[in-house]
Amino acid sequence: MVYGRYKKKYLKYYWLENYLFDDVNKNFHNRGHLIPEEFFAIVIWKSNRAKTNVRGGIIKSKRTIRAITSEIFQAKTPEQKFNVFLSPKVPNIGIPIASAILTVCYPNDFTIADYRACASLKNFGEEVGGNPTINISTYFEYLDKCKKLAHKYKVSLRDFDRVLWAKDFYEGKNGLKHLVEGLE
Repeated sequence: MVYGRYKKKYLKYYWLENYLFDDVNKNFHNRGHLIPEEFFAIVIWKSNRAKTNVRGGIIKSKRTIRAITSEIFQAKTPEQKFNVFLSPKVPNIGIPIASAILTVCYPNDFTIADYRACASLKNFGEEVGGNPTINISTYFEYLDKCKKLAHKYKVSLRDFDRVLWAKDFYEGKNGLKHLVEGLE
């Protein structure tokens, strides 16, 4: 049956986050690397508009996605894993994209550096000394605070990240709550 083949092959992309944290995560740990389709599924999930620049950075680096992600798999510390990406090693991959890739591969060890999530952190009584989307030491400070708060609230680091993002999406500057204010 043709539909059955299509359903199995394509439906996973509709629920992209589930595909990433289930299939792609398992594939990474089983193989020790990502394939290009998995890598770019993560990039598109994090920031669709960045995909062309990231592709150009991969080409410019003269490295394969397999080589880059194998190096991540083999790196011992979180800092070493992060440093695999940072310029000049792979141009056009900054902290937000690198953190998304590492979060999919290691959801208990990394969280996504996202302006929405960062903006919500202060609502939990925490702030960081700078911008974790552009400064690596500030990212690790942000990550540490998120891990502590996730533990405090007895949720996974991934779920805590989702709450931070969603809170700003709803209540933040130009958020959904403000968009619909006064409408019936």
